[in-house]
Amino acid sequence: MLNSANDVLKIFVDEAGDPTLFANRRRAIVGTPGCSRFFILGKLEVDDPVGLGHRLNELRRALLANPYFANVPSFDPARDKTAAMFHAKDDVPEVRYEVFKLLVAEGNALRFHTVVCDKEQVVQDVLRRNQTEPNYRYQHNELYDGLMRSLFGKFHRLADAYEVCIARRGQSDRNEALRTALDHAERDFASNYGFARGGKDVWRIRVSTPKSDPCLQAVDYFLWAMQRFFEPRSDPETGVPKHEERFLNLLWPQIGEIHDLHFGPSHGTFFNAQRPLNAETRFGKDKRKKP
Repeated sequence: MLNSANDVLKIFVDEAGDPTLFANRRRAIVGTPGCSRFFILGKLEVDDPVGLGHRLNELRRALLANPYFANVPSFDPARDKTAAMFHAKDDVPEVRYEVFKLLVAEGNALRFHTVVCDKEQVVQDVLRRNQTEPNYRYQHNELYDGLMRSLFGKFHRLADAYEVCIARRGQSDRNEALRTALDHAERDFASNYGFARGGKDVWRIRVSTPKSDPCLQAVDYFLWAMQRFFEPRSDPETGVPKHEERFLNLLWPQIGEIHDLHFGPSHGTFFNAQRPLNAETRFGKDKRKKP
């Protein structure tokens, strides 16, 4: 058993977008209204989860008490939105500004890593596989578990033990499948780097909700910034699709690595401090992986 003197890395995991590829009759719907083009999985390393959770809760209580937000729909407790927890999609811009300001103030006590997949490329992979395996049917969890394996198989910060809190997906926490994905990631790591991080005994996994674990709310904000960058929105003045960079730029000093799996060479592209991510380098030209 680990003692309190050991270094325990606290990690919080959530997703942005959705793993859906097809509608009825195997019709590809990636990028259509209601179906994202990208699926993103991110992990946030938090040095002081208790402290961060306290600061997020205190901020929310202060905003709830502020008369400026009186009658704002998301502040209605019956709606179970900002009144209960921060969620970037539901929060009004003034609230987002305050949450982002709090997260930035945490400095290097927060470190974010993520993997991004282009679902248009995944659709092509599935169709090619069906040519040799006609009975194969894509399942949503395949994409999620594959990204989990990729995210945790990388050489990021090492510790004596790892406590991983994963946001619940739908009605099932899928504990065993998550454990299997992390076991595969551990084997990948040992194969790639020549040593193990301690095997399954040093990994503690629990599934929770953002309402119960405020640090999952922090992950949501990092992922929302990613999604606003990758999923274009129409400019209100010109109508031209625009990849919004300002939120990602704000958090950039706390982002350790973005692995864009379907961009550039066959292994994808790693964006980090040495190779910053911006709209011109990512979307200026079509540099997706060739089949």
